[in-house]
Amino acid sequence: MLAYAARRVAIALALIWVVATIVFLVIHLIPGDPAELLLSQGGVAPDPAAVAELRARLGLDRPLLSQYAAYLGALAQGDLGSSLQDDHAVATELIRRLPRTLELIAAAGLLALILGLPTGTVAALRAGGGADRVLSSLAGLGLSIPVFVVGTVAILVFAQYLRWTPAGGYVALARDPVQHLILLAMPAGTIALGLGAVIFRMTRSAVLEVLGRDYVRAAEAKGLAPTRIVLHHVVRGALVPVVTVLALHLGTLLGGTVLVEFLFNWPGLSGYLVRAVEARDYPEVVGIVLVISVLLVILNLAVDLLYAVLDPRVRHA
Repeated sequence: MLAYAARRVAIALALIWVVATIVFLVIHLIPGDPAELLLSQGGVAPDPAAVAELRARLGLDRPLLSQYAAYLGALAQGDLGSSLQDDHAVATELIRRLPRTLELIAAAGLLALILGLPTGTVAALRAGGGADRVLSSLAGLGLSIPVFVVGTVAILVFAQYLRWTPAGGYVALARDPVQHLILLAMPAGTIALGLGAVIFRMTRSAVLEVLGRDYVRAAEAKGLAPTRIVLHHVVRGALVPVVTVLALHLGTLLGGTVLVEFLFNWPGLSGYLVRAVEARDYPEVVGIVLVISVLLVILNLAVDLLYAVLDPRVRHA
């Protein structure tokens, strides 16, 4: 297990270096002068002195290899540069906003598992029956409704009509834990509805496949209790594809929660990215892209290690 984990960590570190290098090269291979593009407003050519000053500030006036070495050195120290808008440290703003997005995604993933895993298992165990048809229909409905429609309906029902919760906003957990969870519930639930439907379908398919395997038949022949067979043999065997699908969708959500964060006024990473792109703030955009990329690599590493726990055969692959 330790050897397998060491190999996966080494691969993850190599991937992070490759991603950082690709981001650096893409920025420098874009046609045109980045400093000139950043300062251009309404098609009017910027002041050459201002362009030269910005090039010097961003280090674009140095040789490419020198820029690359300085770039990697700064990343190794956690320095992502300063914003061009108000000169604040990009890393500081990311540290402030990133936990909010991660919390939203984690809450949505947990709710999706609670929704999708048990219902998918029940549907597979009752395949072709009434429960299967009803649950499959609900899952299809959950997949077909866009997230902004779900969010809008949730606001209308729970905030406007029932008045159970504000329409959106954010309160720090340390300041008011109850209000924080109330404000988290709607955006997390909005994401979880579609994600839970995906997990339902994958769980149902995986459980149906596992039910036909020899070791499940052997457990039944031994006279083990049905509940034990389902929990210890069927569900565990079906978790690998479910974990894969969940990890893929959670990775997508890292940069794809823009609509939900905007709709519920949740001050996370996606809104920060939109603002940085609109302002053409080069250091902010690069910093956000790098952080999202590194998080995706870490998420894949965690999934690989979880595979080894769920299926010991993976360790020797």
